[in-house]
Amino acid sequence: MCLLCHKTLSNEAMKPSRLGEHLSTKHPNDKDKPIEYFQEIYKKFQNLSTIVASFKKQHAVNEDGLIAPYHISQLISKSGKSYNIGETVIIPSIKEFISTVMHQDIPEILKMLPLSDSTVKRQIEEMPVNVEKKLISILQNSSFSMQLDKSTIADNNALLMAYVRYFDENNTLREEMLFAINLITDTRGLSIFNTVKSYFTKNNIPLNNIVACATDGAPSIVGRYCGFVAYLKEEVPNVLYIHCVVHRQHLVGKHLSTSLHSSLTIII
Repeated sequence: MCLLCHKTLSNEAMKPSRLGEHLSTKHPNDKDKPIEYFQEIYKKFQNLSTIVASFKKQHAVNEDGLIAPYHISQLISKSGKSYNIGETVIIPSIKEFISTVMHQDIPEILKMLPLSDSTVKRQIEEMPVNVEKKLISILQNSSFSMQLDKSTIADNNALLMAYVRYFDENNTLREEMLFAINLITDTRGLSIFNTVKSYFTKNNIPLNNIVACATDGAPSIVGRYCGFVAYLKEEVPNVLYIHCVVHRQHLVGKHLSTSLHSSLTIII
């Protein structure tokens, strides 16, 4: 590269005769300058390269400094600890390790690590939204099986949950929770189907991508005319229905073993 015009030169142009020609034709005002002049230009170029490299390094540090709090927030979420543990325990622990074990000064980036309780809460809330978007984008173009279950929670509210199994781009079988939605009206088969269909329509997931559906044996699910499966088969005639194995074991456990029944009740 020519340091005067910053033009990239070919290997052929690096010959002394060609370089002299380039200097004479493109930079006639500089051709008679002393060698010290060109050495000074080269020094400035080296300093500039160092500055650019320094900026790139700092940018990478700042980027990693933004990613790290999300990873730490995920660990806090999985542990079930209070959100303020980031500020009160984690950051002081990292600082203590760096100063005591590594005998180094505390990096500036660590002093700015955003792990206040409100920040951790926000980051934890942001992560599942991103995960759901990625999962939806996969299901829009892939076949998958779905497990559906409803449960009654506090205040007699009915909760509908859906899990999906699919193969990712590496042909690895994945299982993820798709949604957990409150049933607003009732727990009849049509209401359950409309809730599922509404979610799929809203997120542009074709119902035809469902190849199999596993549920319990409740009438609202498997009823011949008014069950969820009946309505689903009207939309997806070839969908395979599977009675959930865990629910079947639960039914057997009611009559065979009190301890097994108690264990499966907790699991379900």
